[in-house]
Amino acid sequence: MKIALVTDAWLPHVNGVVTTLVDLVKELGKQGHEVDVIHPGRFNARPGPWQMGLDLARWPYRTMTELLRRSRPQAIHLATEGPLGWAARRHCLRHKLPFTTAFHAKLPEMLQANVRLPLSIGYAWLRWFHRPSAGLMVPTQSVMRMLEARGFRRVRAWTHGVDTRLFGYEPQPVPSRLLGNLPRPVALYAGRIAAEKRLEDFLAMDLPGSKVVCGTGPLEATLRDRYPEVHWMGALQRTELASVYASADVFVFPSQTETFGHALLESMACGTPVACYPVGGPTEILGNGLGGAMAHDLHDAVLRALTLPRHAARLRALQFDWGRSVQQFVGHLVQIDGPTHVGTPALKGVLV
Repeated sequence: MKIALVTDAWLPHVNGVVTTLVDLVKELGKQGHEVDVIHPGRFNARPGPWQMGLDLARWPYRTMTELLRRSRPQAIHLATEGPLGWAARRHCLRHKLPFTTAFHAKLPEMLQANVRLPLSIGYAWLRWFHRPSAGLMVPTQSVMRMLEARGFRRVRAWTHGVDTRLFGYEPQPVPSRLLGNLPRPVALYAGRIAAEKRLEDFLAMDLPGSKVVCGTGPLEATLRDRYPEVHWMGALQRTELASVYASADVFVFPSQTETFGHALLESMACGTPVACYPVGGPTEILGNGLGGAMAHDLHDAVLRALTLPRHAARLRALQFDWGRSVQQFVGHLVQIDGPTHVGTPALKGVLV
């Protein structure tokens, strides 16, 4: 099948959404599908506001129409709700083409944290975007319940995966040239350094050993100045990040707004247990406490995670298989001028 995947989040930027989509495209190719990724690099794009870590296309509709016409896809998937997502949505509605969408990030919460936009306005905007979608794919049951409670329709479960070859298992923390000989235990955070990640919940803790932060974001300079004792690594390549995961004793994840938490799975795949709040996506990744510890007192969760066996984290990560995830994704797509892949009458005629 030829799939047009439209996304406002793509390389060279690195975040959870980009990582998920890059892995998805790679695995789709392994299963014999052809993917035409329509991303900001194919448009006149500029950096987004408040250092959001994305390039946003300017006036993309005409180029989007031309790209989709040339691509002649059998299915169209809109991965993000940015300018490219809206342009592709407009094209599909105008030409009566079915499409699916996805919910990768809690944008209303991000907008509330960064520009004080009320959640009600943010979710009303997202409902309007996803309303004509033939299927809104979400990564966890908790996100599905949250969106359905907010009036979203045709919500479909699509669990993501992790590259367990790239993020290989180490039965004991291994030395990393990037970290040197830091005092143990090493507590690690990797991800965007932004208000919605609540990184200070981790940085302000009184913990033994060392704290390491990998990533960039709008709060990086401020937090570097405030916590000079922390080892700040900046943005790393994925191979480098894998070595840092494998060298850590615990991965600390203070965010309370994650729809999934891809970094948790990467850490667990390397055998490094996770400490997090018992909220949202992390609760479903850890399951019954397998691979990490959850608590409303994050400090307590860190101390408990340090006592857990590394093999348990790896075994839990292995349950998130990309092959199965891709089959689920393709099953939710809707063919253009053909029967749906889902095979449910509820998807027919959704664009009227």
